[in-house]
Amino acid sequence: MMTTLLEALRQVADLGGPVVMVLIVVSVVTLATVIYKLWQFAAAGVGRHRALADAVAAWDRDDRTGAQAALQRSTSYLAPVVEMAFGAGDEDIERLRAEAETRFARLETGFRYLDTVAQLAPLLGLFGTVLGMIEAFRALQEAGSQVDPSLLAGGIWVALMTTAVGLAVAMPSSLVLSWFEARMDAERVTAERAITTVLHPAGRSQDADKAADMGALSRA
Repeated sequence: MMTTLLEALRQVADLGGPVVMVLIVVSVVTLATVIYKLWQFAAAGVGRHRALADAVAAWDRDDRTGAQAALQRSTSYLAPVVEMAFGAGDEDIERLRAEAETRFARLETGFRYLDTVAQLAPLLGLFGTVLGMIEAFRALQEAGSQVDPSLLAGGIWVALMTTAVGLAVAMPSSLVLSWFEARMDAERVTAERAITTVLHPAGRSQDADKAADMGALSRA
């Protein structure tokens, strides 16, 4: 099987030239990056914040014991940030956001590479097409008056193949990158909501309002 694969790669290299080989290598690295990111997202628990949401909701109800118990069940990478928020005050909000961003940055490693592939793969394919067209017209010139139309047609379709390969590498990379970025946008919203809710719980506000009302009644 390995021999068959190597033979297929050799044929592709003979047809498309070195540019296609570069694009094949890029596509292999890109696929490996995507698989690693999927594993990293799954291991970090991206999108799986049920227990974390329960903990934040319990804290919002002023149920401290329930919040701690729910947080212990959470496998989310944001759990340490929420745990820090349980013992923090309003003055620590920037620090909590920085802690969350540090975790987001780890999950976003590789995004720059995927973005580069999405932008440069079509250009690299176009570069291969230009080189192929130059070679096709050079062969046409050398043929002189005995021009064979199939010679030009064959050179053109081989040249255009590099553009097709470049687009085939770029389009999936762009789609996957958009999906990853959308997931991270949702994660940021989740983290911001959790931090804000923990620092300003509704239960505590209601207790403060009741205390203020009692104080006003006692003064009256």
